[in-house]
Amino acid sequence: MALLKIKFSQKKRVKLAQGLWLMNWLSVFAGILVFSMGLFLKVELRKQSDVMDNSESHFVPNSLILMGILSCAFNGFAGKICYDSLDPAKYARWKPLLKPYLALCFLFNILIFFVALICFLMRGNLESTLAEGLKNSMKFYRDTDTPGRCFMKKTIDMLQIEFKCCGNNGFKDWFEIQWISNRYLDFSSKEVKDRIKSNVDGRYLVDGVPFSCCNPSSPRPCIQHQVTNNSAHYSYDYQTEELNLWRRGCREALLHYYSNIMTSMGAVVLLVWLFEMSVTVGLRLLHTSLESIPNPEDPECESEGWILENSLKETLKSALESLQKIGKFNQVEADAEAAEGGEAGKTPAVTTVS
Repeated sequence: MALLKIKFSQKKRVKLAQGLWLMNWLSVFAGILVFSMGLFLKVELRKQSDVMDNSESHFVPNSLILMGILSCAFNGFAGKICYDSLDPAKYARWKPLLKPYLALCFLFNILIFFVALICFLMRGNLESTLAEGLKNSMKFYRDTDTPGRCFMKKTIDMLQIEFKCCGNNGFKDWFEIQWISNRYLDFSSKEVKDRIKSNVDGRYLVDGVPFSCCNPSSPRPCIQHQVTNNSAHYSYDYQTEELNLWRRGCREALLHYYSNIMTSMGAVVLLVWLFEMSVTVGLRLLHTSLESIPNPEDPECESEGWILENSLKETLKSALESLQKIGKFNQVEADAEAAEGGEAGKTPAVTTVS
C-alpha cells in the first residue's frame, strides 16, 4: 500500500505546481538568510580569533554558508521544474532527472538537519577552544614587541571592557602570569628583586589585574593592585567585600555570547529544514501525480500521487534486500577473482621421460 496516497485532478496538479513554485522561491530567500547568518557568525568569530586556540570553531559558519549556497541552487532549480511542469512539452525534458534530483533533495535535507544539530552541540568544542586560546593569549599581554603578538594587550583589554569580564576563568588568573613588562620594572628595587626570587620561574607575579578588569559602575575607585591585601586599602576586606572588578571570566562571557548566537541560528535552520522537507514532499507528490496519469494525451484526467510507492516497512525491506544482493554479488566477484588467482599460481607438473 502506497504511503500518503492522494488523488489529483488537473486543477489540483496545477495548484500544487504553482504553490511549490512559490515555496521554492521563498526557500531561495531562506537560503540567503542561512548564508547571511553563516557569514555574520564567521565575522564575529574572526573578531576574537586571536584568543581562540584553533580554527575548528569555524566549522559551524562554514557549514551554514555552504548550506545557504546549496539551498539557493536546489530551490532555484526546483522552481524551474515546477514552472515547466505546467507545460507537458517542457516537463518531458525534466522527467528523467526527477528521481535522482529528489534523492539529492533527501540527502540535502539530512545535511540541513545535521547542521542544525551542530549549532546546538558545538558548545563543548567552543568552550575548550576559548579556554586554551585565552590562556595562551594572556601570556603575551606584556610582550608588545613580539612579532604577531604586538596588539595582544589592546585585544585583551578591549575584550574585557566590551564583554565585562576579567581573565580566563576569573580575575585570579592574572595572579598566575607576569602581565607587567620587564621594561616597566625597577630591578634595583628590593621589592621587585624579592618577588622575582620568590618565584621558581623568575617571573614578577603580583596580586593585581589590568585596568580593563575594573567595573566603572562601582562607586569606589578601582582596586586593581594588591587585591588580596586588606591592610593596603582603607575599609577593605578582600574576603567579604564585593570587589569592583568584573567577576565573570572571559571564557564564560564569550561562550555565553556565541552560544546564544548559535542556538538562535540552530532554531532558524530547523525551521528552514521543516520548510525544505515540506517542499520535497510536495515535489514528490507532483512527480508521482504526473507520472501516474493514465492517458498522457488527456492531461485533464485524474491521477494519483504518493510519497512512497509501498508502505514504509515494505520500502525498508526492499532496500535491505537490494543491499544484501549487492553484498552477495561483490562476494561472488571476490571469490571468482581469488579462484582465478589460485589457478594462475599453480605450476603444471612436467614429467621427464629418459
